[in-house]
Amino acid sequence: MDANLRYWRAEGQSFFQRFLLWADALDPLLLLKSSNEIRRTKLLIQVNEKTQNEPIQNNQTKQAFLLSLSSVHPDTDKIIPVLFRPPAFMPITLPLVIVSSVQRQAKHSFFCQFVFHTYTTAFTLANGNGTPKAEEYSLHQKQLFLGLGAISYSACVGALPLAFVNRYTLKSSLMQLVVKKLLPAPLLGLMSAFTVVMVRSPEFDNGIEVMDRNGKVIGVSKKAGEKAVMETALSRAVLFGTTFFLPEVLMYFVQRARFVKNPRALGPVRMFVIMSVLAGMLPVSFSMFPQCGEIKRADLEPEILTSTEETEFFYNRGI
Repeated sequence: MDANLRYWRAEGQSFFQRFLLWADALDPLLLLKSSNEIRRTKLLIQVNEKTQNEPIQNNQTKQAFLLSLSSVHPDTDKIIPVLFRPPAFMPITLPLVIVSSVQRQAKHSFFCQFVFHTYTTAFTLANGNGTPKAEEYSLHQKQLFLGLGAISYSACVGALPLAFVNRYTLKSSLMQLVVKKLLPAPLLGLMSAFTVVMVRSPEFDNGIEVMDRNGKVIGVSKKAGEKAVMETALSRAVLFGTTFFLPEVLMYFVQRARFVKNPRALGPVRMFVIMSVLAGMLPVSFSMFPQCGEIKRADLEPEILTSTEETEFFYNRGI
């Protein structure tokens, strides 16, 4: 079992523990660390590997693990490209979410959501489970094809309500409320989950590696792959659904209570609210399910269980 997964097992058993870990690991300053520093960190972790199953007291080791969690893929042990590391997720998606939330033309909305889903899909690819293997075709070609299809479909669905309203010139206040205030949140949440499922579908088609409590790989499970993908998709839907919905609710009360006297100040206030909600929801969504996922013996395929008597198994859920 990779050192990162061992750390998640030891230090991230509860939601609150995972939330605190992600709050530290999502620090954008970690993006400034060089590849050489990350490699030295990996060496330090290997030296202290004997402590990974127990709460870690040494502050230097804790900082080393935070850098490793934010920069190193637990399946491939490779350094993640800087734009697709977890600390880069908020700085890159924030402007895309803000721009998407203010679009009123269908073609502009399509373009913004196409860029948004392109990045989140690439992020999903870079941080998914790295163990699936394709037999008859290139895994990367399949994921690229599925990813492009999912991105295009999601952008079209996201822009469809605006296209419908503009095409049929529906100006009623109720229709404007539904299309511009109520629909964007569930649509973006559902489409974000959809892109995760599509681009990571090889994980439940081909299965992912599952390990016993000692870290020994005992087989490849499609059921574990399905569980990992669905948990990640749900967390992504909650993240962006809430990030689009909650600011609209808060801005409604801000305007109704007249907290902001100058109408020109509503724009900056909206941006601040979106940024605050996204910053709070990001560690929440990442913490909803354990990174070192757990699956019971009864939920695995029978052919995997013939070589072991363990009752609990573990896998890398991905992000």
